[in-house]
Amino acid sequence: MPFIPHTPQELREMLAVVGVRSLDDLFADIPPDMRPKHFNLPKGQSEAAVCAMFEKLAAKNRPGMTSFLGAGFYAHHIPKAVDALAGRSEFYTAYTPYQSECSQGTLQAVFEFQTAVSRLLEMDCANASVYDGGTALFEGAMMAVRATRRRALVVDEAVNPVWRAMLATYCAGLQLTIKTIPQKNGMSRSEALSAAVNEDCAAVIVQNPNFFGVVADYAGVFAAARENGAFGIISVYPVMQAVLKTPGEMGADVAVAEGQSLGQPLSFGGPWLGLMSCRKEHTRQLPGRIVGRTTDDDSNTGYVLTLQAREQHIRRAKATSNICSNQALCALRALIHLSLLGPDGLVRQAEHGMALARFAAGRLTALRGVELLNDAPFGNEVAMRLPKDAEGLVAGLMDRGCVPGYPVGRHYPGMENVLLLACTEANSRNQIELLAEELGDML
Repeated sequence: MPFIPHTPQELREMLAVVGVRSLDDLFADIPPDMRPKHFNLPKGQSEAAVCAMFEKLAAKNRPGMTSFLGAGFYAHHIPKAVDALAGRSEFYTAYTPYQSECSQGTLQAVFEFQTAVSRLLEMDCANASVYDGGTALFEGAMMAVRATRRRALVVDEAVNPVWRAMLATYCAGLQLTIKTIPQKNGMSRSEALSAAVNEDCAAVIVQNPNFFGVVADYAGVFAAARENGAFGIISVYPVMQAVLKTPGEMGADVAVAEGQSLGQPLSFGGPWLGLMSCRKEHTRQLPGRIVGRTTDDDSNTGYVLTLQAREQHIRRAKATSNICSNQALCALRALIHLSLLGPDGLVRQAEHGMALARFAAGRLTALRGVELLNDAPFGNEVAMRLPKDAEGLVAGLMDRGCVPGYPVGRHYPGMENVLLLACTEANSRNQIELLAEELGDML
């Protein structure tokens, strides 16, 4: 028999309390043509039949393809110890620490995660993560709006277009103005960004490396923002922070990132985590939770939820965000990954990807009609202009077992022949040689 939680009599009693006669009456405000007439659910099958169906579906995937795809999400080698440690039951099944005194292990892990993020970005403090990089960017913008009581944001067009779309979506009902400063051949225009900041601006938002892989120093932009009482917000690629000038060095007020590159598999788009850090004076504006370390009456070390300005803990109107959960398990994986690599390992990982990207740029620009989009410095990702439509070339190369990169024209009109190629330690020179050979053949 199917599980039915309520008897017909109980249903009638509940409907009477809310003042309706039937379940359909509960949905009376939905137009009839928009209500489902049926669900066409198939009949139940055996466990073996269901498994066989999903195995057949999974066989359509092509996991063996060589990939140079980046655009904000990267295939990195994840040490086996990350899965082994994060998969322990005490971590894997841990839930939100509502009774923090009983969750010392979880709180210690989160505290160490915050410390690692703060050190990596050279910022004063970090929170216990949010959902992803796009959410973190929005939450950083909201920190600035609350602190400055201003309603305008200046955003560099070279910020990841996916995250800019998320920012626009989240801000759609908040009566905020977003002014986008156009990029030029994939390069951010620092002078224009600085000039756009005025007394109505809450924050200026940039990315390093930007979506096109270009590396820049935004210290001047952040200085201009501070002179006008606005925030300087930067989104970064965590791995590259081991070798680039950090947000703290540049003078950013808020630094955010997509933490996927730190121990998280690509996994069809998540779950991942958003990193958030800020200067000390902005700590109370951080969304979510902040874990602190203290001592008890017997001088034993203990961990506490120092700040939790979230809507489940305080009056909703006073909450800094409606973020209800931190990505604790993903944050733990990021912490284990960072701890295993250490500062030197992270530097080697970044430099490896940068070296391969330069090798790839050299090999591909040797092909007829292929050139770099600009002459700016880049990290492990580089944009190249092709003599043909990038979307078509990507589709053709995928048929040959290779994903050569990301077609920039999907987001930037006029750049339909621009390809964004990324390299990590998961790639090799042999793969790049094969890519050059296949691309040359298609061209």
